[in-house]
Order: sequence, then structure tokens, then C-alpha cells
Amino acid sequence: MSDRPAIRLSQVTKVYRNGTVALENLDLAVPESQFVSLVGPSGCGKSTVLQLMAGLGTLTSGQVEWADPGIAAAVRSRNAEAQESHGLAFVFQEAALMPWATVLENVCLPFKLAGVPPRKAAIAAREALHRVGLEGAERCYPRELSGGMKMRVSIARALVTRPKVLLMDEPFGALDEITRSRLNEDLLALWSEMRWTVVFVTHNIYEAVYLSNRVVVMAARPGRVVADIPIEAPYPRSESFRTSPLFNQYCRRVSAALAEAIAPSPLADPGVLDSPV
Repeated sequence: MSDRPAIRLSQVTKVYRNGTVALENLDLAVPESQFVSLVGPSGCGKSTVLQLMAGLGTLTSGQVEWADPGIAAAVRSRNAEAQESHGLAFVFQEAALMPWATVLENVCLPFKLAGVPPRKAAIAAREALHRVGLEGAERCYPRELSGGMKMRVSIARALVTRPKVLLMDEPFGALDEITRSRLNEDLLALWSEMRWTVVFVTHNIYEAVYLSNRVVVMAARPGRVVADIPIEAPYPRSESFRTSPLFNQYCRRVSAALAEAIAPSPLADPGVLDSPV
């Protein structure tokens, strides 16, 4: 694993038109091949960070720097097809599958947009489906799939582009705990093999600790980093790590940092803010 940042955010501020300060002076560096999770209260700007990384929004101030010049150019172009072809993939909270298309056709979509011959696209798509455990489901339609299977299709669609960087916005948030746990294990197995750089947004402390090299805790209003906790546990990880004292220790550290991030500032005391001048 390299210490060279695949992506660096420097003094990033994002203010919306209504005056809401989503992010303020946020600094974050993600080394190549590292798995970094962002946790924090709702509204702290976790998803906004991913969107700015991918060029899906505009900065108010600050810099987003990609080490890979191809990804950097694709992000500046704000062209999803160009981003995928240069190694950047985004997995959203919803699987966002085309309901009228089969599983195989959904996974082939990036190739279709890029003009790749159908036969070559189908071979790569079948390989990606095999990697996520969906071989045999190629002819199914989204309505026939469980929530976990739909998310596997979404991940397979990201895999066919052979990404160097994977941005994941709460991909397992709507799933039950058993399915989430299984997909956590499958995702780690794929990451161990492919060694993408991953930035993963979640509200689940246990998921963040289990998956990550680092857990970055954010506070809201404005969104900013308040803790950066390295998870110094070896890979591969398994169920035994989830039940270990070390896992519990890290979960407590992240939980404490999150509680501190959520705690209201003394300046937020309504008695102070609303007192007459």
C-alpha cells in the first residue's frame, strides 16, 4: 500500500445558494489502495465530499487534487463515461438499475455507452457478476431481485470498468444486518484482490471499523473532520475480528469521537443566540 495520496482535499468549503455551509475548510488525503470510511451525523456533508471528489458539484473554495492525471481530467469534464474509462467508479445508495433491462444488460451499460462491442461487453459483465456471486442471474430483471442482489448488480456494474478508485455512498444502508454483513465480507474480499482506493460513506460504526484502514469522523454545521482514526488490524478480516476486544475498542473510539462531534457547541445555546442585543 502506497502512502502517495490518490486524492487530496485541501481547505474545501461548500456553501449552497441558500447560505447553508455544507463543508468548511475540510482537509482529507486518501492514499492509493487505502480503504477509508466517512462517518458522521446526518447533514454533515459526507455525501457532498464524494460528490465534490467526482466533480458532481462545484467548490466554493479550496482544492480537490487527483494524483492520476486521467481521473483529474475526467473529473474536470464532469463526464461520467470519461470518469469510468479512466478508473473512477461511483456506487450510490440506491442501486439505480434500469427496470426494463436484465441484470446482464444493466452491467453492460458502461460498455454500451462507450461503444464496446456487445460480445466483448458480455464476457466482461459475466466475469464481474461471477465476482459478486451472481452467476446464473444474468437473465433476471431487477423486480425479481432482493435488495442485496440489486446492490451486487450495482457493484458489478462498477467493477466492469476496472476502477482504480471506488466512491461508495452508503451502498448497504437500506439492507438488513445479515445481508449487510455478508456484503461487507464480499466487498473486502474484492478489495483485497483488486486493491482499489475506496472512500466509503456509512452511518454504521461497526461497518466502518470492520472494513477500513481509517475511519474519518465528521461534524456537521459546518461539515469538517474532527477525528481520523487508523484501524490497525490486519487483513484479511473475518467474523472473529467482529467479536474481538480490538474491534470493540475501535468501535468505542469511533463512537466517542462521533458523540463529541454531535454534542452541541456552547455557542449553540438558544439562550445565548436569541438574547436581545
